[in-house]
Amino acid sequence: MNIAYPRSRARNWWRKEIRPLLLISLLVFSIRSSLADWSDVPTGSMKPTILEGDRVYVNKLAYDLKLPFTTWHLLEWGNPRRGDVVVFFSPHDGKRLVKRVIGLPGDRVELRKNLLVLNGEPVSYAPLDEGLLRDVAEGERTSHEYASERLPGRTHSVASWPAVPARRDFGPYHVPEGCYFMMGDNRDDSFDSRYFGPVERRRIVGRAVAVAISFDRQHHWAPRWTRFFSSLDT
Repeated sequence: MNIAYPRSRARNWWRKEIRPLLLISLLVFSIRSSLADWSDVPTGSMKPTILEGDRVYVNKLAYDLKLPFTTWHLLEWGNPRRGDVVVFFSPHDGKRLVKRVIGLPGDRVELRKNLLVLNGEPVSYAPLDEGLLRDVAEGERTSHEYASERLPGRTHSVASWPAVPARRDFGPYHVPEGCYFMMGDNRDDSFDSRYFGPVERRRIVGRAVAVAISFDRQHHWAPRWTRFFSSLDT
C-alpha cells in the first residue's frame, strides 16, 4: 500500500483549503476583538434604555486601540465621558457588563433616596416622554417609575422599582484616579459600582452606541422592529 499518496492529499488539502480558512477566521476575529463587537443583554438593569433581548453594537475604537484578544492598550485617544453607555469587564467576577458612566475620575458620587448628587450638586429630573416606553412590557410600565435624568452634558432615561428593596442611598464616594463609577439606568435592579466598586480604565471594552437587533423574549422572541438599528444617544 502506498501511504505517500494519502499524506500528499492531506498536505495539499491543508495548504489549499484549511490554512486559508484559518487565516481568514483569525483575521475576522482579530478585527472583531479590536475594532467592533456586539453584546447580548440578558437582564433589565439598563431599562428603559436597553431591554432584555437587545443586542447592542459596541464601538471598540471609541477610546483606544487594543491588542487583539487582550485588554492591553496600544493607543489611547480619548476617555469615557459622563453619560456614555459602555461595556466593561466586571471587577467582581470578570463578566462583561453594560452600564452607564456616572462618575469620572475625581468625582464625588452620592445617591439620596434614589436621586443622584454629583460633586455636591443634585442632578435634575423631569417627566419621561411616554413614547420612550413603547417597548417596555405593560406590567412594568405600572410597577416602575420613570424619569429623565439630566446629567451634565447628557440627558437619559432612568427607572426605579419602589416595590423591591434596593440601595437607594449611597456615598458620598470619591472616584479614584484612573477609574469610573458605573450605574444601570434601572436603578433598583442593577448590580453596579454601588456594590462592586469603581471600574478601572483598562477594563473598559468600548462604547455601546446602538441597538443592532432586538427580540422580545416574553412573546416567543418576536422581533422588535422599531428597535433595530436604533441609537442609544437618543
